[in-house]
Amino acid sequence: MHTATSSGAGEAGAKGLRADAQRNRDALLEAAAAAFTDHGTEASLEDVAKRAGVGIGTLYRHFPTRLALVEAAYRRGVEEICDEAGRLLATHPPAVALELWMATFVGYVATKRGFAGTLKQAADRNEELFTYVRGRIREAMGTLVAAATEAGEIRPDVEADDLLRGLGGLCMVNDGPDWQAQSLRLVGLMMDGLRYGAPKPR
Repeated sequence: MHTATSSGAGEAGAKGLRADAQRNRDALLEAAAAAFTDHGTEASLEDVAKRAGVGIGTLYRHFPTRLALVEAAYRRGVEEICDEAGRLLATHPPAVALELWMATFVGYVATKRGFAGTLKQAADRNEELFTYVRGRIREAMGTLVAAATEAGEIRPDVEADDLLRGLGGLCMVNDGPDWQAQSLRLVGLMMDGLRYGAPKPR
């Protein structure tokens, strides 16, 4: 049974932190993301605190449990990826921004596959977090697709949800040493299909 928890309340509370406490929280989330990528979600919390330059007591004040830290690091990572969509659109043609974002998304998800078991546990207890995450990802993809469609750079019948399903498949190709290069090639092939039949010639 899904049960909403204090994730949303925790985020709201985090916004009211003193500047030094906010810096510590940000440092802990950055350190946790790196440690979880290197060692999985069973990484030493003492190591996370050390990477962040704080004591273990400070870590537990912000994140009372390992799962709370995993959830917060996951949320922050997805938010950063989704925010990247706007930055890419501001600096690249829409179809290029879409391609770059999809490649970035695949790389992010692939490096987090070691989170699968812990995230499943989190999903079982925190529906609010995963509803929020899904909504942010769909919003980012929808914005990119709409911009590329309006510019005539991709075919007009593209659905953002279809692309997200396709990306889900690409995220599974990290079982070899060249998975990053392979995923980029596959994103390129996907973009070739999206550009086929576009009103505006490449």
